[in-house]
Amino acid sequence: MAQNRISYPAGGRGWDDLKQDMIARTAEDIDWRGGRTPLYVFFYDQDTYEIGRKAYFEFFSENALGQKRAFKSIQSMEREVLDYGMDLFNAPDSGAGAFTTGGSESIFVAMKSARDAYRARTGTPRGEILNIVMPDSAHPAFDKAAAAMDLDILRAPLRADLRVDTAALKGLINERTIAIVGSAPCFPHGVVDPIEELSKIALEAGVWLHVDACVGGWLAPFFTRIGRDTPDFDFRFPGVRSLSADLHKFGFCPKSASTVFFRDGADLERSRFRHDAWPSGVIDTATLTGTRTGGSVASAWAVLNHLGEAGYFEAARRLSTMTDAYVEGICAIDGLKMHSIPDLTLINFGSDVFDIYLVAEQMTARGWLAGLTSRPKGMHAMMSMLHDPSRPQFLSDLHDSVEAVRAGGQAASQLKAVY
Repeated sequence: MAQNRISYPAGGRGWDDLKQDMIARTAEDIDWRGGRTPLYVFFYDQDTYEIGRKAYFEFFSENALGQKRAFKSIQSMEREVLDYGMDLFNAPDSGAGAFTTGGSESIFVAMKSARDAYRARTGTPRGEILNIVMPDSAHPAFDKAAAAMDLDILRAPLRADLRVDTAALKGLINERTIAIVGSAPCFPHGVVDPIEELSKIALEAGVWLHVDACVGGWLAPFFTRIGRDTPDFDFRFPGVRSLSADLHKFGFCPKSASTVFFRDGADLERSRFRHDAWPSGVIDTATLTGTRTGGSVASAWAVLNHLGEAGYFEAARRLSTMTDAYVEGICAIDGLKMHSIPDLTLINFGSDVFDIYLVAEQMTARGWLAGLTSRPKGMHAMMSMLHDPSRPQFLSDLHDSVEAVRAGGQAASQLKAVY
């Protein structure tokens, strides 16, 4: 039974009072503007932030559900955003995409299409338990989709470089496999799975390959174009049948905005929900959600047009330089090591000498939100330009935290990794 439940408000409070109350509630929030959170917030520069914010509120009230009938402005901007993505990810002329509210929805939509394509191809009836084969490092959104659709998950181990062991993954594919998965990059370790190898496996086995590029997909191609050793991962590999990529992460667009793309428009049609058995007529959506704020579409369109290729090239240069500086600084601290060399801006580091979670406790005491991984045990950060000015303080506090752990002789930490 609920305790200390707050009564329904009487109303009548003005904006100044409400704003003061809301600001007061942030007293215990992490200082994300100061770069002290390793995830949740993505930022490039103030101009981009302001353009995204202003565009969002210009279309705050418009409903993207009604774009075909009432809001042709939202329809045109959404179509252009999806075209930009298909161009960026080398989709063929047959390709198609959908604008979603986030990576979990993009992944759900792709897995629904993969399941329905499998059923259509094999004649498998409902009720038969099918499966997804994916790396141990793949995002739990696949597990969420599997739970909703009664699918099994078969996990493949990782190689020493924390990319999926493709031979092991291939060995898990069976006659009930609807899809295999590769990440570009994976969230825990920041590395891109060998998508070209997975493409060949998918074609040989006749299974669907989904590439989860939610974390960095809209920026990763620019890392490659400026000469970084970031692997290709998109529709240029013929086995890739669908791809998810979040706009609100390294596209630097306001939340909530993601995209999912298909090699063939027929697969997008499989994701659609159509219904006309109620009195209000036909409802037809390609996404799990119905109502979506037009602000997400408008702000994504505005940010993509504001930055353009030149802006994302510069973002790739700035972010890669910053990430290199973090890696160099971390490796200079005695006892620390990188678990993986990042393909983008996600770093994962630990120690063979002491319990890295004890270091995380020390960093927490110094005002940092510590990101953690459990396999291997490590600290983790997904960095944007918010982390550039905070780098000297982070590295100084990290050094002092390591020294405190070395001097303390504490037992193992009781911390657990939490996303």
